[in-house]
Amino acid sequence: MENASIAVVKRNGKREPFSREKIIGGLSRACEKRPVSLTQIEEMVDRLETEIQRLAPGEVSSEYIGEWAMNELQAVDQVAYVRFASVYRHFKDVNQFLEEIRTLVNDPDLSSPRE
Repeated sequence: MENASIAVVKRNGKREPFSREKIIGGLSRACEKRPVSLTQIEEMVDRLETEIQRLAPGEVSSEYIGEWAMNELQAVDQVAYVRFASVYRHFKDVNQFLEEIRTLVNDPDLSSPRE
């Protein structure tokens, strides 16, 4: 897939080229020592690239990428999801962790992760 022409619009308004490697790196850090393979992570990023091309060819917000990553991780590994969310959402204290975990525990759609 040609991703060099995709621009990522950062929160501060700056644009930078889409980097598959950067996204794989962030997901890999969240999944460190978790039962999530590099193949699964690459498949997640494949889905992201396909979605970007379908919805917004040429430009995507970093917020969209972050929310997408959290949704993917939430379905695959909830510990990796909380790790990623804590960085992405800038958790300030343990109460924010607890609130996120409560949300996971109380959501019946998340009771069984994707294979």
